[in-house]
Amino acid sequence: MAEIGFYHLTRTRADQALPQLLGRTLAAGQRALVLCGSSERVAALDTALWLCPEPDWLPHGTADAGNAELQPIWLAAAEPDDGAPNGARFLFLLDGRTLQSEGTAAGVTLGPAGLTPGRHTLRAVAYAVGSVRHQAFAEATFRVEAQP
Repeated sequence: MAEIGFYHLTRTRADQALPQLLGRTLAAGQRALVLCGSSERVAALDTALWLCPEPDWLPHGTADAGNAELQPIWLAAAEPDDGAPNGARFLFLLDGRTLQSEGTAAGVTLGPAGLTPGRHTLRAVAYAVGSVRHQAFAEATFRVEAQP
């Protein structure tokens, strides 16, 4: 089952919250793909992550630097054609980004291709972060039929 977390930011800007979320991702031994709205945003975020004080070390890369497979955090403006280039299982969408195609990004199947026949459940978890943390869950169950 895929779990998708949504962070509703009301008092904190994304560029302030993102380092903390990326730090948690790395602390869990995972990799992240961050899709930005523009190449200018990638460049600004690249600089901000190197300079952020907490957490003090967020190793990451961009297409300009190359070697995606070596980077635990990959920043990009263009949606990858063939999944996360750094093998990430965590996907962060900034600047109103949405995924434009079916396929796989960050280890999450985004379309019916690649799902085995049978019953599947998609569970979405939404978080509101503030003085009190709220969680809301929604589940959808669907069936994939075998193709003749």
